[in-house]
Amino acid sequence: MKQPFKEKISPFCRTFHVRISGCRLRVKSIELGSNLVETDRPTLVFLHEGLGCIDLWRDFPETLCKATGCSGLVYDRKGYGGSEKFEGPWPPDYLQKESLTYLPELLKECHIDHAILIGHSDGGTIALITAAIHGNLVCAVITEAAHIFVEEQTITGIRKAVEAFETTPLKEKLSRYHKENTETIFYRWADRWLSSKFLKWSIERYLPKIICPIFVLQGCDDEYGTTAQIQGIVNQASGPVSSKLIPGCGHVPHHQAKAAVLSEMTQFIRTIVS
Repeated sequence: MKQPFKEKISPFCRTFHVRISGCRLRVKSIELGSNLVETDRPTLVFLHEGLGCIDLWRDFPETLCKATGCSGLVYDRKGYGGSEKFEGPWPPDYLQKESLTYLPELLKECHIDHAILIGHSDGGTIALITAAIHGNLVCAVITEAAHIFVEEQTITGIRKAVEAFETTPLKEKLSRYHKENTETIFYRWADRWLSSKFLKWSIERYLPKIICPIFVLQGCDDEYGTTAQIQGIVNQASGPVSSKLIPGCGHVPHHQAKAAVLSEMTQFIRTIVS
C-alpha cells in the first residue's frame, strides 16, 4: 500500500529550455523529492489553452502535484510565453501537429513515459489526440473545456474575445506573459477558429483509439462550448470515461472553481496511481 503523501512539503520548481523539432521551448518541472514520493507514480503534464502559457496556470500545477504526490511538467508551446516565436499563420491541423510531434518529443526529451495529461481548452484537445496516437506514453487524461468539434457557441465566444481584446485591458493582461508576441498569438488563434475553412474541423476520428482512463471537466457556464463536447468524448472514447460539470464557472474551472476542481482531479488521479 502506498503511504499517504506529506501535505506540508513545498514542491521544488525549476524552469529551463529544451530544444525539440528544431525549436526552443520553455519548460517548468515540479519535483517533490525522491524520498517524498513513490518513484513509479506518473508525471502530471499540464497543457495550456489557446492563449495560455506556464505562468497563466498560476500555482494550480504545484498544488495538484502536492495533493497527489506526483511530479509535474508545464511548458509553453511554440510561440507562447518564453518559448521560441512561431512564424506565420497556424495550419488547420495545428492541434494535431502539436499532439503528434512536439508533445511526444518533449516527453521523450524529459524522460517521461508514464504521463497523466492535464489539458485546458486547446490543451485538452491536444491531450486527447496524443493519448490516441501515443498511448504508450500516456496512462490517463484529464480535460478541462476541451473541444472535439466546432460549435456556434465557440464561434460566438471567440468573436466576443476579439471585441474584448480590442476594447478592454485584455490585451494588456496577455502582454505581461507573451510580450511583443501578444497580438500575433491572439489573432492567429482567433483567425484560425473564425475561418470558414475551420468550421468542419473535428478530432472525433481519434477518440475511439483512446483506451486509457479519461476524466472530462467543463464549467456549466462555459462560454466557448456546450455539453455536446463532453458527450462526444464520453460516447466515442474506447476506454473508461467519467465526466463532471462544475457549477458556477465558465471556461477556466481551475481558477473559477479551484477548490472543487482540485478535489475532483485529485480523486481521479488517486484512482490511477493506486
